[in-house]
Order: sequence, then C-alpha cells, then structure tokens
Amino acid sequence: HVYTMFARVASRTSCNKTVVVARQPLRGFQSTATLNNAAKKKTDTVTIKFETPYSLHNVPDEGPAMETTTSREELLGFFREMTLMRRLEIAADVAYKQKLIRGFLHLYNGQEAVASGIESELTPKDHVITAYRCHAHMVTRRCQTDIKTVLAELSGKKTGCSAGKGGSMHMYNVPNNFYGGNGIVGAQVPIGTGIAWSQKLLKTGNVCVAYYGDGAANQGQIFEAWNMAQIHKIPIIYVCENNQYGMGTSVERASATPDFYTRGQFIPGIRFNGMNVLQSREVAKYAVQYAKNVGPILLEAKTYRYKGHSMSDPGTTYRTREEVDSVRNDRDPILQVQSWLLNYNLATEEELSEINKEVKAQVDEAVEFAKNSAWPAPEDLFTGVVVDQSKLVIKGTEGLHNGDGKNYAL
Repeated sequence: HVYTMFARVASRTSCNKTVVVARQPLRGFQSTATLNNAAKKKTDTVTIKFETPYSLHNVPDEGPAMETTTSREELLGFFREMTLMRRLEIAADVAYKQKLIRGFLHLYNGQEAVASGIESELTPKDHVITAYRCHAHMVTRRCQTDIKTVLAELSGKKTGCSAGKGGSMHMYNVPNNFYGGNGIVGAQVPIGTGIAWSQKLLKTGNVCVAYYGDGAANQGQIFEAWNMAQIHKIPIIYVCENNQYGMGTSVERASATPDFYTRGQFIPGIRFNGMNVLQSREVAKYAVQYAKNVGPILLEAKTYRYKGHSMSDPGTTYRTREEVDSVRNDRDPILQVQSWLLNYNLATEEELSEINKEVKAQVDEAVEFAKNSAWPAPEDLFTGVVVDQSKLVIKGTEGLHNGDGKNYAL
C-alpha cells in the first residue's frame, strides 16, 4: 500500500489514450484524462476533465474551464502539500488526546483540496484570512510557515508562530500575509474585506481570500461586508467551505437555502467540487482574475470533514460512520491525486511512498520540537499588547513586567 493511512490504491491503467480512472476501490475518482505522450518523464502532462459541473450565479460568462492540464511536478506538489496537512492534523489529534494540546482544536482532515488548490493560484503578496480551522492554511506553499512553529503553537509553547499565546484558533504569518485563525464565527469576513480594500487603495494589484464555513453563512456581518465590497468593487474572493455540517447541524436543517454561492445576490457565485484539488485550482484561477479586474466574487466549495466539529465532538451522533467512510473511500482528495499519478504513469508507488515517509519524519520531528520547547515566561503576558512596550505600565505588576522574577501582583 502506498498510502496506508487512507485506503488501498487501484492498479494502474493504460495511459496511451483517453482513459477512465479505475473505479475500484476509488469509486469516486472516475475522471477522464488524456496523457500527452509527446512529453516525457517529469514533463509529462495530463488533461483532466471534471465530472462535477459548476453551479453558477450571476457569472458574466461561462465561468471556469471544465478541464485543466496538469503535470507530474504539479501533482507531486499537491500530493506532498496535502499529505503534510493531513499528517499535521493527525499528529495534533494524537497530541490532544495525550493532553499535550489543550483548549479548542478544530481539524481540517478531508478538506485539504480547498486550501491547497485555491492557494496554489495566490502569491505570498496576496492576503488570506480564515476561521478557526486554520492549521492547514499555515503550511501551504503560499504561506510557508514552518510546521515546527505550528505544532509548538498548538502546544502553547514560546517557539510557536504566535509565541504560545494564540493556540489552535489564532495563528498568524505576518511576512506572508496570513491573518489567522479567528475565533469569532464569521468575524474574519469583514476583516478580510477591509484587508482587500486596503489593497485597492494602495494599488498593489493583490487580492484577499476570506474563508468561512457553512455554519457562519447566516451571519449578518457577512452580508454587510458583501454590500460594501460590491459598492466599492473590492478585490476579494469569499470562499464558503461547505463541509455539510455547522457543528452538529446539517446544512439542510440550519439554512433556508443550501445554495450558499447564490447568497451574495449581486455578487457572482460559483459552486464547485471542493474535494478535487485541480477543480479548486481552476476555480481560483478564474476568481483571482475576476477579483483583480472587476470586484468581489463568492465561491462555495462542496467539501467534507472526517472528524467532528472539534475534539469535543465525536462526529458520529448526527451522521453515520458509513457516511464518513463512504466519502473517505470514494472522494478523498489525497487519494485522488495519488490515483492520477499512478494511473497515468507520472509517478511510481515507490516515489509516493518515499514522499509519505519524508512527510511523516518531518511531522514527527516537529512534534518533538514542540514537546521540548519552553513555555512562555510570566513576563511574556505583557508583551505584544502595545506597539511601544516601554509605555506599558500596570500598577502592582512592575516586577513581573520588568522580568526580574519577582511577583508583585496583588
């Protein structure tokens, strides 16, 4: 087994003509593809035709392409990146159960193709903001956050990306314009709108992507942000990651309409298969150009989370194990990329196995780094509060604030 974490891989099929990906056991990966035999080895290309059509709302043209050309290099990049995301979340799950991580923890398992595909069309100069399911966004190739600092932050250690003060829901990468990690449901959407507006006023030519979940889609502040964005033609891409459940409530029970891509009314909307990383990438390519040249656009990624809403939710009281297993076996985004690579002879099982080993070793090293890192010192409570730290004076805590080890707090 190449990827024993998830499922068994189907045997290869011929690549000399247009073929259909073998359906067993990966029944959901029946994408049609053509191999360009003129190219060889690392330059081999495949044309993938998407089977799941887009749903469009107020889109001024035919929307994103229904097929895309990819390469060995790109698919291997997606495979490694999404494997890192998955391994990170698995490690966080284990650490939480060992009480090495405390507080809230919301995992991204199953949704990797959304962040990986969309952010492949962005640059570090573009801006990204999301909700509290944010760990995977931190380790995209766009954001480039060291996974050691992510696991250290989850563990509350001083070496964490937020110096141990943010934890799971408040992670940031300032140099590469990642604004978190936000704990208040939906609050990141108006913040992201403001970030995108600044890009327009500064004439940078960059966009902002603001992610939110289906559970936040009924928040009033989101509609207010949309109105402002449309009036001022702000270069923002709103992405609703519809994983089918807001906490333990299904979309059908919580929303008068499950068609979140139409909610923007006057803003164009596109619904797509968020379990397919290439379709995510193709939609993002269209959305980036639209946002830069016209204004706001709304994307709805139909995706699925394997775990519960958070670690306190087993994820089985409002859905069946069979439902979760069905998605895991038939639509897993990592297995789909793996099947493309193998079925079209773009990579060998040995190569993918080696990547998996390398990523596992990388995550294991990061776990040990987090375990062995120091806790924040008491005086760290007073850092990062004001721009000029010398002006911070809190009566009764002078010694603690000055870091002399004495506790004068009343």
